[in-house]
Amino acid sequence: MGFNWKLRVAAVLLAVPSVGLAATCTTQAAMSAEDRGALSAEVLLLAGNIAQQNYSMLQSALVPSQTGSWDGILATAQMAAPLLAQGQIQVHNLYLLDVSNLTAPADAEFFCSDQSGAINVTIDLPALPPGKYALALAKAMGSPLAGQLGVILAWNKPSNSWLLAGLFAHQGLFDGHDGLWYWTRARSLLRADPWTAFYSYVAARYLLVPVDFLSSPNLEKLSHEQEQISPSPANAFPLSLKQGERTWKIVGVVLDPSLREPDLGVAYESTGVTDPAALRTEATSVMSALLAFQPGLRANFHGLWAYAVVNGKSTPVMELPMAQIP
Repeated sequence: MGFNWKLRVAAVLLAVPSVGLAATCTTQAAMSAEDRGALSAEVLLLAGNIAQQNYSMLQSALVPSQTGSWDGILATAQMAAPLLAQGQIQVHNLYLLDVSNLTAPADAEFFCSDQSGAINVTIDLPALPPGKYALALAKAMGSPLAGQLGVILAWNKPSNSWLLAGLFAHQGLFDGHDGLWYWTRARSLLRADPWTAFYSYVAARYLLVPVDFLSSPNLEKLSHEQEQISPSPANAFPLSLKQGERTWKIVGVVLDPSLREPDLGVAYESTGVTDPAALRTEATSVMSALLAFQPGLRANFHGLWAYAVVNGKSTPVMELPMAQIP
């Protein structure tokens, strides 16, 4: 969590217009041993504080410009702690990002090349203040949930040190299956079950990397394959589905890993009922309608979350495993 970097857990920073700029990226292989060592040591220290739930130490490592984002970063750290349990943290990718020549916050696009000069990673960070930054990707090797961290560090001149500026976390497994498994699953269902294939691609992307502002040739290939799906959920909403005597308007369906399971979240236009029992009845009817329309989802995902939308405001109602949805 940190600068508003294309993730729902990201904290809000200044709203600025998009501008072009020269931004430089140095990959891990091209860094000096001193830079690699300093960045890795800082990330391992932060990850250790997260795993041990030592949040006061984590807060003390926060860059001063991000003190207003602490509540969001704390929430991310609390969510991340179980993902790292029983694992050994290893830093597997580092990127030095330099926009020191900026005079004001601006959208930055970093092209990170390998030793041959071929671009292998692109990083897009909106509303980035002038300065030097680093992105570190780390994994908790051996942890049951294969926890992953994305850590943004900012160089702080007054303290002459790297400080925490952003934190992101994903699990790396659903039911023992990693992102490559879901990618393979998606490919196998492209024609037989396009909707299941589409959301399997979403699950694959989620499990493969803990941030969504980074792209690579492999991730671009995954996105390209997903874009070829037809008929695709990407073009399906709003969707009207009939269940009994009522027609429900489905606003959207997304991957919802909030319970650390491969669930899907279903947002629908509610009738406006407020009684809890009536809300659950309504939500169950919506879930049943969706699974009747796309039965393949039942066999390939853990369950459904229902989100009631009234006057543009979305409220979670409940989650049900697939076996409990009529």
